[in-house]
Amino acid sequence: MRTLSDGGIVYDADERRSMEQQAYWNGEEKDRAALRAKLRYPFQLIADFSITPPRKHWLIKGIIAEGETSAWIAPPGGMKSALMAQLAFAVSDSRAWHGRMPSGGIRSVVYFALERADLVRRRLAAHCSREAMDVEDVGALPIAVCDRMVDLTNPLHVKDVLDTINAAAAETGIPVNLVIFDTFAKLIAAGGGDEQQARDQGKVFANIQRLKEAIPNLHVAIVGHTGKDETRGARGSNAILGDVDVMVQISGDTVKTATVIKANDMPEGTLFSFTSATHEFGKDEDGDPITVNVVSDEEVSPPERKAREPRLSANEKTVFGILHDAGRSGLALEDWNAAARDAGIGVKRKATLNDIHRSLKSKGMVSDYGGVWTVNHGG
Repeated sequence: MRTLSDGGIVYDADERRSMEQQAYWNGEEKDRAALRAKLRYPFQLIADFSITPPRKHWLIKGIIAEGETSAWIAPPGGMKSALMAQLAFAVSDSRAWHGRMPSGGIRSVVYFALERADLVRRRLAAHCSREAMDVEDVGALPIAVCDRMVDLTNPLHVKDVLDTINAAAAETGIPVNLVIFDTFAKLIAAGGGDEQQARDQGKVFANIQRLKEAIPNLHVAIVGHTGKDETRGARGSNAILGDVDVMVQISGDTVKTATVIKANDMPEGTLFSFTSATHEFGKDEDGDPITVNVVSDEEVSPPERKAREPRLSANEKTVFGILHDAGRSGLALEDWNAAARDAGIGVKRKATLNDIHRSLKSKGMVSDYGGVWTVNHGG
């Protein structure tokens, strides 16, 4: 602090900061709010908000909520994009979607088709045709399709995406509450990124969060691929699991099943099953049918799930096979072990056979009755 010749006082930065803090603690509530508003990262104390869980606002009850992000993954040809086209149609026309009603009436949808945009358009047109909508009804549907590449690894492009969303809302006169990015890989690759890298995935999700901060009622649905091993979920880094509120995996051959494999506040498990349908628009100049593959409106039941076979090591398979070949009479433990050693298992380390016995028993594949072991044929 220093005193000016006219008697005024000038405080240094530390002194000013200390005085502001003191004013904050001594000030009225409105003064504190004013000081918080100046913060680059404002906060709320727990006393400022209700501890009652806020009501969730759904686009599709129980699946698609405002302010959240969902991922829909499947192998190539798994009908994930077809399902998203059907979702866009349902939300934009307030139609039931696989037994679940939309909430809040008609919403605008922007579909960023980063690949096969013409296919997306044909599918949307097919749904309109299947519902026998006339030109006026089709013209009233608030769906916009963008066929440009989008780089969401770059925060500078967030404004460009927001401009597109806001322009679509202005033209339709209905707020945009659903944005679909198809596919996730292209969002990363457009900026030279790699979906195998968590840091590149993180850049995309940081910018998706910026979109939702700008439009709090927005739901962002991303379409992705499963890896070569479908049981391991989404292709690339598993960082995606921590950044989405809901992840749905689509699997199956003729009958596809959508299964929630990760969710923040809803149960995991089967959502619904569906099949594809071929819609024919007419004939081309050569008389050949013009068709497109869409999700059928027909309700189907999920296929019966076969019990998963327990995973066994090579040695476990061999030891189990020995007991299985013995039939229902089974084998005494010493006879079973002797046969296993003849096969070269447990020769150097006797505990190996004990480990295998415990493993097979814990998986419900074998049982021990008074020293005689048998295979659980009914298991």
